Amino acid sequence: MIFVDNENNYDASVNIALETYLVENKKVDEPILLFYINAPSIIIGRNQNTIEEINQPYVEANDITVVRRMSGGGAVYHDLGNFSFCFIKDDDGSFRDFASFTKPVIEALHKMGATEAELQGRNDLLIDGKKFSGNAMYAKDGRMTAHGTILFDADLEEVNNALKPRKEKIESKGIKSVRSRVTNIKPYVDEQYQNLSTEEFRDLLLLEIFGVDKREDVPEYKLTEQDWKEVYELRAERMGNWDWNYGASPDFDVEQSHKFPFGLVDFRFNVSGGRIQDATIYGDFFGLGDIADVEEHLNGVKYDRAAIKEALEELDLNRYLGDVTAEALVAALFD
Repeated sequence: MIFVDNENNYDASVNIALETYLVENKKVDEPILLFYINAPSIIIGRNQNTIEEINQPYVEANDITVVRRMSGGGAVYHDLGNFSFCFIKDDDGSFRDFASFTKPVIEALHKMGATEAELQGRNDLLIDGKKFSGNAMYAKDGRMTAHGTILFDADLEEVNNALKPRKEKIESKGIKSVRSRVTNIKPYVDEQYQNLSTEEFRDLLLLEIFGVDKREDVPEYKLTEQDWKEVYELRAERMGNWDWNYGASPDFDVEQSHKFPFGLVDFRFNVSGGRIQDATIYGDFFGLGDIADVEEHLNGVKYDRAAIKEALEELDLNRYLGDVTAEALVAALFD
């Protein structure tokens, strides 16, 4: 096995792109281990509806990055208190064999004092009945990655805030996340590790996995300038792109209504490819114009707060609905 250093990059879109690049481009003939730490972000499963999984107003207010990964599974919250591990290799038939991939991590944690850490169920690492690591897999063209997170000193309250279910009714074909009781691993490791930063703990775990005493003894593949160039191209194409992170969601329907002083406004949207289709607006408001004009204007617009607000600002909303602003209508949809 050989290690790839992500050079302490904390951008989730870059790190997910780097992992995907190493899966899609074989750089060495042996398995690769990759670690990365992300600044506050939500990593969405490949088959999930992004809008359904995240608390969009909270995400926007707190500048949380949203990135869709290539693997399935549920949405996870990342911050500087946790880190991801990725085993990347040729697919030799071990796809879905989570035990073989999590074993080195579990054994290293046992050596660091977390002796009760274990794989339970299909793909979760638990201690004291609580989840500290979720795992997923992705394979393409004979290559695969098995990756997971380690909650070391994460803000567990933020997990609940960022992934809080939305209020409006959304009927989706996406795979919904299942929330579990979670914990940090920090209280369970030996005392000598409990005052470490996430980076320091990650680096010691790396030594334990490779069975060496010094960082320079870890075999490593050094990413070249060309590697990084292609990683950033992949990021621009997918992980840093709204069309991938939101638009690649499965189709879903939105029903949301709000009572304004001038009357009830009831929005009904089908969202396909992340964009509004078949917009219909019902209500008991008194409009001078044909509400079909508003519906038609919204068709094709990204199902995104800023995009919808911009589209509504192009219309004379007082004529079609009553005394209301684009901001108020968007708040009714998203807050």
